[in-house]
Amino acid sequence: MKKFNLVKEIIVIARDELLKAINTNKEFAINYKGEVVSPPYANNEICIFKGKAEAPKASALSMPKPQTIAQILGKNYKVVEDEDRVLVKAAGNWQELIGMNLPSAEYDDTTSDGVAEFGDQEMEDMGWTATDFDIDYRDMVEEIESKVDGVIFCIEQESPYQFSGMGIVFNIQEARDVLFNYCQNIIKEKLANDPDFTPDKLTDDEEAAAKFFKAL
Repeated sequence: MKKFNLVKEIIVIARDELLKAINTNKEFAINYKGEVVSPPYANNEICIFKGKAEAPKASALSMPKPQTIAQILGKNYKVVEDEDRVLVKAAGNWQELIGMNLPSAEYDDTTSDGVAEFGDQEMEDMGWTATDFDIDYRDMVEEIESKVDGVIFCIEQESPYQFSGMGIVFNIQEARDVLFNYCQNIIKEKLANDPDFTPDKLTDDEEAAAKFFKAL
């Protein structure tokens, strides 16, 4: 998986495409690649903005002024218009982006508690079952990040160190297969070599977990 750090990234959007979406007065989104997209959105769409242009307020004394692109996106964005492009930094709107993108994420690492579950039910069944063999979610996430195609959508800065992010995978079956194989291999190794997990000493839950991962 590739890291997309909003602290460092500048999202480049085609100005004409953005204005076209704004002028429809309908909802649209801007994804992390700078593409302007309309609903219905893809299940794994990663957005840095979602909304629509509000109608300018009329006044009895003057004609309503059209909103600028910066006003439409909101005060938490840094916006620069450069001829045919609009350049956006979105890290300042991270709290809103969490809620916007969590439905697309397979895991949430935005709190101090770390990763506690997977969004996909099949992966969560594996994750919860694997804990019977002391395999924690952080280790499982690192395996997925190293082998699965997707994006770690995050804000990360070095001093003082801060990280908040979520993982979006592009192929859910690939992620399931990687996770299953990883847990299966660890459980087989523990059954063979760890005195705390010898097959004749397993608890009912451990035995069920070993069978779940086809390690027994």
